[in-house]
Amino acid sequence: MPLVPSYIKNLASYKPGLRIDDIKRDKGLDRVIKLASNENSLGPAPLAIAAIESAMQKVNRYPDAFGMALRTKLAKKFDVKIENVIIGAGSEGIISNILRTFLLGDDEIVAAADSFIGFRVLANATGRSIHWVPMKNHRIDLGDIAEKINDYTKIIYIANPDNPMGTYITKEEFDKFYAHVPERVLVILDEAYFEFATNIKEYPDSMKYRYDNVITLRTFSKAYGLAGLRIGYGFSHETLISNLLKVKVPFEPSYFAQVAGCAALDDNEFMEKTIELNKNEMSKIESRIDELGVTRIPSATNFVTTFWESEEKAKSIAEKLLDEGIIVRQLNAFGWPEYIRISIGLEHENDQFIQTLASII
Repeated sequence: MPLVPSYIKNLASYKPGLRIDDIKRDKGLDRVIKLASNENSLGPAPLAIAAIESAMQKVNRYPDAFGMALRTKLAKKFDVKIENVIIGAGSEGIISNILRTFLLGDDEIVAAADSFIGFRVLANATGRSIHWVPMKNHRIDLGDIAEKINDYTKIIYIANPDNPMGTYITKEEFDKFYAHVPERVLVILDEAYFEFATNIKEYPDSMKYRYDNVITLRTFSKAYGLAGLRIGYGFSHETLISNLLKVKVPFEPSYFAQVAGCAALDDNEFMEKTIELNKNEMSKIESRIDELGVTRIPSATNFVTTFWESEEKAKSIAEKLLDEGIIVRQLNAFGWPEYIRISIGLEHENDQFIQTLASII
């Protein structure tokens, strides 16, 4: 028997976006704009930074293993019981715990192909049978996913809105889909970008779907600007949460992450500023991209994904932008090699991107 299982040996690891410092060094640039990883261009929530600074003298102590303060605050904000709340090292940390906790024997997974790459890595690492369902018109096809449900199906993963396409499933589509889901099947609704989609009338906020077999996942990484702290949270039935708490890594998330999360939830001014900036700059970028004759996908997130006629063209555009100090994300690692994803930045960053793209074209 091999030391390393074949499904681990053959696993493709996650490839993160390029780092600003690396590009400055490699390209000899003094200024680099990063529009590649869907981070909050405004920076972290100010109240979160203040909370971290005031907590500096306590890092010699372990954090609360059960995250009671943050879970209590989340429970109050979203009108659930603390027993319905889980926190973790990003939503990926919670996904990892879900897979470790609930998969058994011949259990299988169903998910959209070429959706969130982080889930793909975690799912493939389980060694389980996975039904990857192709997207249709850049959207998750819940009808096809429902058809893949069988006696062995245990977990269905849905990113809504989707990353990297930026599209979303509607209330009507989810209601129709859920009617085909057995009670024994867990549905993970990953809503990492829900703050940017809540103004959409047809968007199905999963907090309205408190079914016993639905697990909602959200994060502080995007709208709250805490990507570097790795802090995510989720909601589900107390039986599922209690079992997740048994297998989670002790003392995670970190002390700073928990403190910052608590403070960020109170920073309404920062959240409003984030949503307003994204709304205004998204409208501007979409309009300018259209003027340039570039094909784009309508987005419900803080990024816009563009389509090019070939992988070579997309790679060339991304590389030429990089030469000018602008990092975007060609999506070959996601399974979309002809596509480029552009995160929404600050006003001057977006203007520089559009100006540079226009000159390249």
